[in-house]
Amino acid sequence: MGRIIVTNNVSLDGVMQAPARPDEDTRGGFTQGGWANATQDGVLAAEMGKGMSGSGALLFGRRTYEDFYQVWPNRSDNPYTEVLNNTQKYVVSTTLTEPLPWQNSTLISNDVVATLAKLKDRESGDLVILGSGALIRSLLPHGLIDEFVLITHPLLLGTGQRLFPSDGNLVRLELVRSVPTTKGALVAYYRPA
Repeated sequence: MGRIIVTNNVSLDGVMQAPARPDEDTRGGFTQGGWANATQDGVLAAEMGKGMSGSGALLFGRRTYEDFYQVWPNRSDNPYTEVLNNTQKYVVSTTLTEPLPWQNSTLISNDVVATLAKLKDRESGDLVILGSGALIRSLLPHGLIDEFVLITHPLLLGTGQRLFPSDGNLVRLELVRSVPTTKGALVAYYRPA
C-alpha cells in the first residue's frame, strides 16, 4: 500500500505561493516569488535528494503540473530532470484532457477522492505531492494524506496563498523527525496523530 506525502516549502506564516521563482505564481498580485532561494544549502539539498531517490509517483494539481512541465523536462543542469521525466505523474484536473504533454503523466479528472484511495491501495511506493495547494486542501478532510514534509523558511511574507485552509477544522499532527539547515530553514516530517 502506498502513502500520500506532501512535500512543500512554507514561510513561518504558512505561505506556500511561488517559493522558487519571481514569475512562478503571481496570482492576487503576489510579488514575493522566489522567497525560498535564500535559504537553500547542502543540508536541504541532501534531505530533498533522499525523497527524490525513493520509488513512487508524483501527484500534482493542474497549476503545479503545468508549471513543472514548463521548467523541468528540458533542463540539463541538474540531477532532478531525469528523475522527474521518468517518474509516473498523476495529475488532478477537471480542465486538462489526455494525452498530457509530459511523459509518464496520467490524468485524474473524476471522483478524485475515491480514485486516489484506490491508487494508494494499488501503489507500492509513495505518491508525493509537490506544490498543489488546492489539491492538498481538498484532500485534508478525507484523511488521505499520510505525511507532511514541510520545509519551513525563517521569514514572514504577510501575503500569499497559504498551504492550510482556515476552515476551522482541527488536524492534529505528530512530529516524526526534523532536520535544521545551516541557513535557518527546518525540514520537519509530520504524520497525522
